[in-house]
Amino acid sequence: MNQQATELEEAIIGACLIEQEALPLVADKLRPEMFYDNRHQLIFACLTAMYQAGKKIDILTVKEELVHRGNLEEAGGAFAIAQLSSKVASSAHIEYHAQIVHQKYLAREAVLGFNKLLACAMDETMDIGDTLIDAHNLLDRLEGESGHQDHMRDMETLMADALKEAEDRIAKSVNGVTGIPTGLNELDKKTGGLQDGEMVVIAARPSVGKTAFALHLARSAASAGKAVAVYSLEMEGERLADRWLLAASNINPYRWRNGLANPQEVAEAHTTSGELSQLPIYVDDNSSVSMEHVRSSARLLKSRKQCDMVIIDYLQLCDMTTKQLNRNREQEVAQATRKAKSLAKELHIPVVLLSQLNRESENRPGGRPELAHLRESGAIEQDADVVMLLYRPAQQRITIDKESGYPTEGLGVVIVAKQRNGETGNVYFGHNQSMTKIYDYIPPLEYMMKHAR
Repeated sequence: MNQQATELEEAIIGACLIEQEALPLVADKLRPEMFYDNRHQLIFACLTAMYQAGKKIDILTVKEELVHRGNLEEAGGAFAIAQLSSKVASSAHIEYHAQIVHQKYLAREAVLGFNKLLACAMDETMDIGDTLIDAHNLLDRLEGESGHQDHMRDMETLMADALKEAEDRIAKSVNGVTGIPTGLNELDKKTGGLQDGEMVVIAARPSVGKTAFALHLARSAASAGKAVAVYSLEMEGERLADRWLLAASNINPYRWRNGLANPQEVAEAHTTSGELSQLPIYVDDNSSVSMEHVRSSARLLKSRKQCDMVIIDYLQLCDMTTKQLNRNREQEVAQATRKAKSLAKELHIPVVLLSQLNRESENRPGGRPELAHLRESGAIEQDADVVMLLYRPAQQRITIDKESGYPTEGLGVVIVAKQRNGETGNVYFGHNQSMTKIYDYIPPLEYMMKHAR
């Protein structure tokens, strides 16, 4: 395959030399390094510098600029520049020519990159994990380069797309829920469900119930016919299966976990297992998963129509190994959240990212968390479309929740601390003692009678 188009490179530069309107048409599509011929790289670098500086461009001014840069002879001399301007009559088709030059550049970069990866893969002294990370980075770069000119839309197109999206929302809305249902009515009312293209952060201190809440979301989504990919970095898949079994049955959690289940419970477990087996949930419990692995895995599942939602448990355990030794932990977490957000937009699915809160939240009145307590990076709050903070007041030895007035036994609070496209506030949910079951909260009868009008 021919990976160069020098004649088209000449046509592009020639058009820019003879018409002032030519360079603006390609200035945001091409960079000097995209030209195959080194002489063309030097001339185009000169042209773009002059354009950005607001200078007039013609054969004489470009020649003088190259002299000033000390690149005239290396660029072929004054005669070569004059020849370039004589090879075209106008800037017609210059954008199409630029597209071909851009594609040739991507082909060359792909060949160079994959040859390097092949050499690294065959080198037994190289860590294969590093090679795989390089492969993901290469693909990310090439894909980013290949689509950079496709995102600009005029207002007519944008308005048409916005109306179509609104019509789709109306068509699929069920009682105001336009996204994937959470299994909690009040939370669905506040968020409209988990929305495609959004990154949802669920954060809490250890043992508050992040994983339990995430598994509840997964089961609710799967029960609604949505395929869910769960990446569990903290717990083995079998332990997640235990939790789903206990959530969907009446088995005693203590007896099940301690091998004391009676015959009736074992029989119920088999029945429940058969029902859960039909749910479209896929679990990856590799403890050293990176965001690159999550992306490639989710993309593969999406291509098979097996991924409508991703859950990652949890952010701070993601493998953030990097060759950039000067990058600190906060920068690594920021990069991971950006990749999670990019994944949500790329696959047009909700990505639920679990995260730790720092210890400072425990010093707040009642231990009630807030956005500032997200651990290790402000980028989590910045990149997230929705941030939910989990809080169980009974863990703080509080008997009555101050904000709601509800008794705290079996009470959980989802603090919707940020919602880019909706309101914030508290949502209350109920749970059993072992936190294996989560459900809509119903205040006890005594409370209802006390507060009845």
